[in-house]
Formats: sequence, structure tokens, C-alpha cells
Amino acid sequence: MRPVRAPEFLQSTQSSYDAIAEAYAAEHPDSLAGRPLERALLTAFVELVRAPGVPGRPPVADVGSGPGYVTARLHEAGLPVFGVDASPRMVALARRAHPELRFHVGSMTALDLPDETLGGIVALYSIIHVPDEHLPAAFAEFRRVLLPGAPVLLGFQSGDEDGHRRLTERYGREIALDYYWRTPDTVAAHLAEAGLELHARVLREPGPGEKLPRAFLLARRPGPVPQEV
Repeated sequence: MRPVRAPEFLQSTQSSYDAIAEAYAAEHPDSLAGRPLERALLTAFVELVRAPGVPGRPPVADVGSGPGYVTARLHEAGLPVFGVDASPRMVALARRAHPELRFHVGSMTALDLPDETLGGIVALYSIIHVPDEHLPAAFAEFRRVLLPGAPVLLGFQSGDEDGHRRLTERYGREIALDYYWRTPDTVAAHLAEAGLELHARVLREPGPGEKLPRAFLLARRPGPVPQEV
């Protein structure tokens, strides 16, 4: 059987982050440290994961986990969690920084997970590298692997309209990394098309060193929450 070739955007994202992984991790050991709003949204996500009636302790996935600081915060909050990232080098650095946690290489458009196994998904600043034509596949994967009632927290750069740019250099290294910013309405429409129900949206203005607003969407897979027997 011929192996399936990864999409071009995934190959370029992987190779670009492999090239800058060390410098990126050194600059962003914990980007949530000075961002109280993001931390509050992560706390809200944790509370939704712990909603009454969810049997057992289903794991949560940090998709686009990078150096692993979001995964670590979810672990500190008491959730069973693992990280997924397209960059093998990023995964290696996350494992080194957080040896008690699990990280593996993967793509949000083809998650190597069974149906209805996750209690939640966090994807902070990872859908920004996914082209419009691949975003429906990513959100369809989210819905497939989530348990009924399980939440999704997305974070992404936003603006008055959708946009795109390609970065060819960062930290002195040659890369080919595409960035997409989208309005909350655009992303919410993709979520609805995938069968994910919007719960809340938050938009904050650019902070120090930021050029674009940040948008956050909380959604959930609809359906009755299974009850413990």
C-alpha cells in the first residue's frame, strides 16, 4: 500500500518549526504567564471538561502543543492531557521540558485517535497555519474524536477581515511558514459546518508586541452527555 503524502502546508509547517524550535522555545517557555485573559479561558475550559455526568476521566488533547506549556498547565489543573504537534523537534523539546507528560507528532487534519475518546481539545494559535481549504477537515476531526458534550477552546489572530502572509525568515533561519488570520465569524462558521456548537467568543485588543487582535472561541460537540452507571 502506497503511503499517503502529507499535505504541502503540513510539510512546510513541520520543517519550519523544526528549524526554529530551539529559538522559539527559548523565547516562549510559557506565553500564558503574562496573559491573564488566556489563563482565565483555560480555567473555564477545565471547568467545562469537568462538567457533571461525564464518566471516568477521558483525556484532553493540546493540539499544536509546541514547547508544551499549555499541556503542562492543563496537567497542573488536574486533567489527564497529552500534546500533539506537527514538528518532531518541538515534540522532543516538550518531552525534555516536561518529562512527566506525553507528547507525540501528529496533524490536526488526521488525528491518530479512535472516535469519541477525548474529553476536550485545546488549540491555541495552531489553526493559524492551516489553509482555508483544510480547516473543515481539521474541525471534522475534532468532532470525530470528541465525546458528546466535550468542549473545544480555540485561540487565533484576528482582524476586521481574513488575511494571509508567508514568513520566509525567523530567528535568522530560512523558513516557509504561512500565517492565516480570520474573523471570529469565519471560524465560527467552519465550526458549525463541522457540527460543533459555539458556546462563547472573546476578542481582545493587541497587547505589547502584537499587531493583530486575539480571538478565542469556546465550542462543544453537541449531544447528550453520557451518564455514569
